[in-house]
Amino acid sequence: MSPGLIIQEESDGRPALLILDQEKPSLSMAGVAEQIVPVTLGERSYDIVLHSGLLARVGDRLRTLTTSPKIGVVTDRHVASRYLQGTLRSLRKAGYDPIPIILPPGERTKTLGTIAKIIDALARHKFERQSLLLALGGGVIGDVTGFAAAIYQRGIPFVQVPTTLVAQVDSSVGGKTGVDHRLGKNLIGAFYQPRAVLIDPLTLRTLPRREWVAGLAEVIKYGIIADEEFFAFLEQEIPALLKLEEEPVIHVIKRSCEIKAQVVAADERESDCRRILNYGHTIGHALESLAGYRGLIHGEAVGIGLVQEADLACHMGLCGREVVERIRSLVQRAGLSDQVSQASFTSLWGAMQHDKKVVGGRVIGVWPVRIGEVVIRPIEQEVCAEWFQGKYRRRNRPSGGRQQSKRPVGRKASARR
Repeated sequence: MSPGLIIQEESDGRPALLILDQEKPSLSMAGVAEQIVPVTLGERSYDIVLHSGLLARVGDRLRTLTTSPKIGVVTDRHVASRYLQGTLRSLRKAGYDPIPIILPPGERTKTLGTIAKIIDALARHKFERQSLLLALGGGVIGDVTGFAAAIYQRGIPFVQVPTTLVAQVDSSVGGKTGVDHRLGKNLIGAFYQPRAVLIDPLTLRTLPRREWVAGLAEVIKYGIIADEEFFAFLEQEIPALLKLEEEPVIHVIKRSCEIKAQVVAADERESDCRRILNYGHTIGHALESLAGYRGLIHGEAVGIGLVQEADLACHMGLCGREVVERIRSLVQRAGLSDQVSQASFTSLWGAMQHDKKVVGGRVIGVWPVRIGEVVIRPIEQEVCAEWFQGKYRRRNRPSGGRQQSKRPVGRKASARR
């Protein structure tokens, strides 16, 4: 391992290495041309660059983004085992002095304590305002790296190099950075745009199947909120996507980034239409919080949220049952769970109220009207309680007879490898 700061903390129990799922074919993408999606934000504009093998050329790519020789490469142990050494070689070849900062993997790394340790490393290595941070990893790494960049010396540049599907299609784009609090997800953070998002789809070859499937939830979300044609494409191509076939994979990454970039350009700071990107996340974030950020990973929670928030929208008379069932069918075919288990309404509503989407004490939700169109409206506690209790009355009612076994929140056997 190259010299740098290695932050060692208790493992979250997930595998020590990212192992290629043997059921998935290799992803070559050697003949796919470079794709560029612009994010238009005035002086904060940047490009999303999508190209096979981009990670091996990351040093050359950064030459137009920074003149400082010092680059902090923030990653986690899983990603470091696969991609850190190659990244460091590319940076050194381009004349940079890279400093690796290696974190524990998983959502529980998203804390203020982690931010303090990153900043300790930057100060110890004498990083300056022109020095650059590179976020090499999934959504957690992108979030903490961006937040550290936003607050160190009142802001230094950073670049996103996402290695998971969730990060490539969602969290790396748009400038949301931050950490979790014990009372809710992403309660502490800042809007801070990267200088670029560099996506190498070859990193998906080493993604565990569970992570790949979880990422499909965010992809499905885009079809529901903005593009019925894209949703229909997903319905047709979900078997090919589950096999990681080249053309549909490239298409879903690019189209997802295009939708995200358009929404962010229209509403950078989530004061209006950008809130449509939160579809599936009101219930999804609550489930993550209730699970203590263990058991469920982000995309799995969002998958449940996509279906349950559509069901709640149907209860409110905003969409028809056929919309709910179409969403449910695609989520299930993607291998994701669609059910909330072992959650009381009191605990679920309490977690929803601690989310950053609450305005004036009211939970603001995103609700599908049809595939490709959503509305933003507050949800009253009484309406949500009526829906929840009607839906789960039998499941939660104490039984004097034989008790059915219950799975943990959001778990479903078919979503497992």
